[in-house]
Amino acid sequence: MNSPKRRLVAGAFALTLVAAACGGDSGSGSAEPAAETTAAASEEPAAETTAAASEEPAASMVVSGTLVGAGSSAQAAGMQGWQAGFQGLNSDATIEYDAIGSGGGRELFLSGGSDFAGSDAALKDEEFEASKERCVGDQGAINLPHYISPIAIPYNLPSVDATLNLTPEVIAGIFANTITNWNDPAIAATNDGVELPDLNINPVHRSDESGTSENFTDYMSQSAPAVWTFGEIEIWDDGPGGGEGAQGTSGVVAAVEAGEGSIGYADASQIGSLPAAAVGVGDGFVEFSPEAAGRVVDASERNTGRNEFDFAIEVNRTPDSADVYPIALVSYHIVCLEYPDQATVDLVKAFMTYVGSEQGQADAAAAAGSAPISPEVRADMLKSIDAISVGG
Repeated sequence: MNSPKRRLVAGAFALTLVAAACGGDSGSGSAEPAAETTAAASEEPAAETTAAASEEPAASMVVSGTLVGAGSSAQAAGMQGWQAGFQGLNSDATIEYDAIGSGGGRELFLSGGSDFAGSDAALKDEEFEASKERCVGDQGAINLPHYISPIAIPYNLPSVDATLNLTPEVIAGIFANTITNWNDPAIAATNDGVELPDLNINPVHRSDESGTSENFTDYMSQSAPAVWTFGEIEIWDDGPGGGEGAQGTSGVVAAVEAGEGSIGYADASQIGSLPAAAVGVGDGFVEFSPEAAGRVVDASERNTGRNEFDFAIEVNRTPDSADVYPIALVSYHIVCLEYPDQATVDLVKAFMTYVGSEQGQADAAAAAGSAPISPEVRADMLKSIDAISVGG
């Protein structure tokens, strides 16, 4: 996408500490239902009103009805946290979400089959144009990056106790089918003292259209372009082929668990007890963590080519610092700027405000190990959410 960009501001992980410090307050509603009202009346009525209006305008609005979403399976665990948290605040509201994969979610949303989509990739140009037909008015849909998580590289090698160090070139070689045995010299070169088995490598990839595949192949394309020559792809058949295909994030994890010698890529929150490789960055290697994954977003750029409310970003896959995990999945919620009725507008605004709030991000992190978005990005996105309205 040829468009102007601007640098995102750092700060995501200061939020983690704030969320931890303030987490006790978020659960007080059920035990002390009048506490917030009392505090507002007796202590700082103007301050609370200002904060509610400028930071989380829809969070204080109690809504009812059913909001339907579908898409990213990587968001599944985080979505469970969001559903529980939001429905706890809005007992007459229901959030339905079908984790059918990013591509399927975008297709369903664009056909009018859901109110929002979860997607590990932002809308493509042609999809954005299609959203102008799906949504009311002519502004189309926007991308809100609400879920940030490392993509882990899990493997099944019971005889290896150490965490494997894999360079970008080795990772790309494995998934391009040019490195086919675990005792390959290229793997041994960065794993001194590790006895690697003489065992065929079984690379497991997503068989469905997948934003996780798009993020992972984007990483290989940027970090090892001489080895991974297939570019950024959502459908594996558009790339090298070979290996074993599996449906969804859970399918990839299950396939890796089932086959000794297997290796895959999946949202880190869902790999269970499988070990995962440390990835080469600069002169070192870094293991996945929410903190390390979040740092890559600090160095990434926002694409502002469509309109002022869109938050698609271009993730930096080649950082220099070895405390940055470069295979971060930035997953979006895709929503219309204009809907046909006020009830849908109220539900979308309330849910998206909660999801992007400090509490919503903490709830997702607790459920899925995701990285919270920074306060600066959250504040900017709230301006976009506030712009959602009923169209003529």
